[in-house]
Formats: sequence, C-alpha cells, structure tokens
Amino acid sequence: MSPLPRLQKILSERGIASRRQAEELIREGRVTVNGRLARIGDKVDPLRDHLKVDGKLVASPAAKAYLMLNKPKRVVTTAEDPEGRAVVMDLVKSRLPRLFPVGRLDYDAEGILLLTNDGEMAHRLSHPSFQVPRTYWVKVQGKPTPEEVRRLSRGITLEDGPTAPCRIAPRREARENAWLEMTLREGRNRQVKRMWERMGYPVLKLRRVSFAGLSLGSLKAGEYRHLRPSEVEKLKKLTKERELRSFKERPAKGGT
Repeated sequence: MSPLPRLQKILSERGIASRRQAEELIREGRVTVNGRLARIGDKVDPLRDHLKVDGKLVASPAAKAYLMLNKPKRVVTTAEDPEGRAVVMDLVKSRLPRLFPVGRLDYDAEGILLLTNDGEMAHRLSHPSFQVPRTYWVKVQGKPTPEEVRRLSRGITLEDGPTAPCRIAPRREARENAWLEMTLREGRNRQVKRMWERMGYPVLKLRRVSFAGLSLGSLKAGEYRHLRPSEVEKLKKLTKERELRSFKERPAKGGT
C-alpha cells in the first residue's frame, strides 16, 4: 500500500493553492479534515477524507491548466490585493479553474509569468532547490565596470544571505545608464533590485524575458496564452531532472 499524501500536497493538486499557500491556510485554521482542524503534516486519504477550506468542501482535482502571461507594470502578482490594485488574475478572462502565479514579479516589473492550478508543478518551478533559470533585462542607473559585473556574477551577500552565482552580460549603454542581461537560478523577493542596489546602481527598469527556458515570443503586455503540450512536457522534464540531481547531491545519512 502506498503511503498517504500530505494534506498540503492534496490541496495544491486540487488547485486550492500552492504548497506554501496551503500551509498558510492550515496555520490560519481555515482547513478541516473530517470536521477537525487540520495541522501541518497531516496525511489524508483523498478518496475517503472530507476536506474543507473556509467551510467549503474541496472538490476533486480540476483539469490541469498552464498559462503564460506577459505581465505589465503596475499589476500585482497575486490573486487578490487588499489595497485594491490590479492583479494578474484580472487579465485572465477565460473560464478556467482557479489558477495561481508561479513565483512573483515586482509591481513595477514586467515580463513572463506562468499561471497554473498544478500545485506540484508550481512548487517545483518556484523552489530554490530546483534552480530553475530566470532571465531578465535590467536597466540600471550608472555604468557598472567589468570588475563590478564579475563581482556581482560570482555572488554577493545580502541581508538574507549570499546569492548564488549568476550570468550577467552587457546589452547596451546610454549616456547615464546601462542595460544588462541577467540569468539567475533562484527567485528571492526583489533579488535583482537588491543585488544592484548593494552595488550602488539602482534599477530603473526590469523585464523578465525567459522563465524555465520558455520565452514570450510575440505575446504583448497584458496578453496570455495556454502553454503548448510540448512546453508543458518541457517543464515537467526540467523539474524532474532537477529533482533527480538534487536527490543525488544530498549527503547520505550515517555517512562520515
């Protein structure tokens, strides 16, 4: 008999929230299993147990949906915003199961963003351990020297720890600023901006042009499309390879 899955995995598979968001729902006391308050780490039988979120029964998993959106500036990367600002879900008009964004883009940033109800896929694409590549075009105030670019690409220390090595290449320069292309394999909050601010070069514009090997192509700001089956398979293959690599790199228990 296969082991029972954890509650947060079931909630993500059924399109309620990502794994991380599901844990927050559980901590807030908004999830029940067979009438009792759920706890982090609870294991459930998806065929027999009755799961509710905010008192509403959690339905069987919806068909998986995967979208690519070209996020414009001044749009929040959430499903709802307490400040009443426009959110990415306002841009998706088709009749689809509940979706949530994969990772984040800053309010004033633009570019490629994936949306899905596949919680497992969203978790793998977002979690730092999978090292999914993200490529940005960055306009900074001032002109970094080649040595400063090399230093930043090797990794610097921010308030939440050292950054992983990244690839940085010049795109073009103007009289008072410079455009650069950066490829990172981690997605911390405001990471690109914080890295350049630490070096003394404020970010003026930020655009994500590629995520997990997928690019926007001709998709205009505010537009979205469903991923092609080949693109979905590409994402699954990428995260599977990253998972196997991460597993092989783990230290063996009991080793010296």
